[in-house]
Amino acid sequence: MIEVKYFGAVAEKTKCEFEKLSFSEVSLQKLLQDLNEKYEFESLTFNVAVNQKIVSKTADFTLQTSDVVALLPPFAGG
Repeated sequence: MIEVKYFGAVAEKTKCEFEKLSFSEVSLQKLLQDLNEKYEFESLTFNVAVNQKIVSKTADFTLQTSDVVALLPPFAGG
């Protein structure tokens, strides 16, 4: 199971804070594509973290069953 955590506007759009998805192995891009089809994220801007490390949405990254993916609101400086 891959755990996906939602924060900010993404959590509002999904109406949940997290969900666990059954994949034995999936690419980050495929996961994001599936989530976009399910929740229609087109207008949302968010960053992606895998196991608490920010990664590019376009990275060629293969997720493992124990990974935690977080969709985070954009960060502001301060």
